[in-house]
Amino acid sequence: MAFLGILWGRLLFGELKGASGKNIAKVLLGALAIIAAAVLLGYSTIHGQTGNGLHTGRAINGILAALGASLLWGTMYIPYRKAYISGMNPLSFVTAFTLGELGTMLALVLALDGGTKAAVFHSPDAKHMLFWLFLGGFVWVIGDLFQQFATKYLGIGRGIPLSNTNQIWGVAWGALVFGELAHADAAHKLLVVAGSVVMILGALAVSTAVATAREHTSTNESLLRECERYNLDYQSVLQAYGGVGAEDHDGQRRSWWDYAIVTGAVGVFIYLGANAKIPRLELNFVWIGILSAVLVVTAALGGWGLWKATRFS
Repeated sequence: MAFLGILWGRLLFGELKGASGKNIAKVLLGALAIIAAAVLLGYSTIHGQTGNGLHTGRAINGILAALGASLLWGTMYIPYRKAYISGMNPLSFVTAFTLGELGTMLALVLALDGGTKAAVFHSPDAKHMLFWLFLGGFVWVIGDLFQQFATKYLGIGRGIPLSNTNQIWGVAWGALVFGELAHADAAHKLLVVAGSVVMILGALAVSTAVATAREHTSTNESLLRECERYNLDYQSVLQAYGGVGAEDHDGQRRSWWDYAIVTGAVGVFIYLGANAKIPRLELNFVWIGILSAVLVVTAALGGWGLWKATRFS
């Protein structure tokens, strides 16, 4: 997925074109380190398995599924990047994307899972669990919003590898909150530590590959190409892409559908929350508090930084 982002970014949008050899090496080696770390972290999660043929077959199927998902996820950034160099706001994109995703999944349930008789509509157990699924989706959308801004301002060649570091966060929740490594041996725990360190080093390499003036020139050429193709005003698109002039929109009134979307979303969460039940899981509530605090503080600081620089444009 990381290398697909670099490939498509270079071929389709001129990313890294004109970049110094040092910056290219940082991005490529950083992405390679992140991929290697992901392999280590993934392998560390299969501790305690029996190693029989059934497990091996499932593991192979899982690897093939993961490779297919990586191919699709690495390619799905193409329309993201194309939308942003044409002047689209990530907030608008994520809204349309989320509604489209919900509609698609509903259509799949109706078509492949029994239609209106599907368990998700009638099972009392499913009804009690929907709140937690929607809550996870809410957190995912907030994270995806940050990722979209990274795609817009960093490009997919840098944004995708950096976004892949979310696996460290997943390992932290799995190990510290759910105790997934409680019975792991020293070798598997070492894999987790090594994978986390390698991924952090890879992220540092990518994040320090700051684009130079020559690379920005290639980006401007891509902007001009999109404007000529779709008859867009180059200056307006250039300002929207760079977040310039975002303060001019601060005083504009919100449209009625903005309030309708927020009201509808809040109403869904209130309804599902009123019918939710806490699942019976052994959780470490101390680490839940710590990781949740880190999550909130990080999101707040990141959101404040984006607002100050771009007004979320």
